[in-house]
Amino acid sequence: MPGRPLLAVLGWLATAVAALLIGLAAIRLVGESISGTPGGVRSQEEVRRALAATPFGAGTTPPAAGPTPPGVAVTSAAGARRGLATTGGTAVAECGPSGVRLVSWAPAQGYRVRDVDRGPDEHVEVRFAGPAGEDELRVVCVGSPPVPQRRH
Repeated sequence: MPGRPLLAVLGWLATAVAALLIGLAAIRLVGESISGTPGGVRSQEEVRRALAATPFGAGTTPPAAGPTPPGVAVTSAAGARRGLATTGGTAVAECGPSGVRLVSWAPAQGYRVRDVDRGPDEHVEVRFAGPAGEDELRVVCVGSPPVPQRRH
């Protein structure tokens, strides 16, 4: 009976090799979609052309949105949607025919959302509470892009 352990080891090795080959064949069939970049890698020239085709690409500047309160970072996007950030968290707002509306919001690490008025309305706000106290982000529409507003 000394042949049984040898037969078991050979059977295990054959199974392992078969599983490996089946796995490699499956990855080959799926192709780049598992680990590759969707749409492939772009050249520098393709990136330049794509950036030049955007509304705020080379040679243009985004519209002025008025003064930004201290502690609020603004990132502009095409259209009437804009990302805003404070110490307490971030929010995305958009202007529409019925006023401003909060699309999404997220507290920063160590903060939590205390209260949200998502709109649509004349103004919307989100309050974050954290170790440094409360941080409120109030947003209004001035023209088309949403802008942060100071509370008086």
